[in-house]
Amino acid sequence: MLTAYIGLGANLPSRVGSPETTLAAAAKRIESLGQVVARSSLYSTVPVGFANQPRFVNAVLALETDLAPRELLESLLAIEHDFGRNRSAGVAKGPRTLDLDLLLFGDIVLSELGLEIPHPRLAERAFVLVPLHEIAPEAREPRTGCSVSQLLKSLFPDSVHASDAVVQIQSDLWHAGTASDVDDSGRH
Repeated sequence: MLTAYIGLGANLPSRVGSPETTLAAAAKRIESLGQVVARSSLYSTVPVGFANQPRFVNAVLALETDLAPRELLESLLAIEHDFGRNRSAGVAKGPRTLDLDLLLFGDIVLSELGLEIPHPRLAERAFVLVPLHEIAPEAREPRTGCSVSQLLKSLFPDSVHASDAVVQIQSDLWHAGTASDVDDSGRH
């Protein structure tokens, strides 16, 4: 089994409710793909690219799985679809009900049509690096050999807390553990 780090994000309600509820329900679905061994806190983050949209709620999960990279990606895309995401519609980097990104997968380096591991913009995204650092500061980006701590320090040389771009938020629903009290319908 390898450990995959999966970024979760949402800034629009899905069929199960608020972005927070959506991420909790999506995390429960991701549990079916292996064993979730760590989950970051939730973070409120500023949109990147298309600024005229609500702030995002983001988190990162560590998943131990024996799925192949393409199989894992397809499963994540199916979960996105089930929560109302249509990748062929909407504005690039625009609002979304759920975004699941495969950030790192063991020490795999892979570049195929529609699948690049590590995520090609990992080192540029505070909304990914801050929660990833929370659960895996020593995880390595295999192309560069840099740890997540090093990548984060490069992005924020002075301090991780230098701006309000990524702000930890408290969530009883998210911190309930494995979100086992939230099902796909958003019920508790």
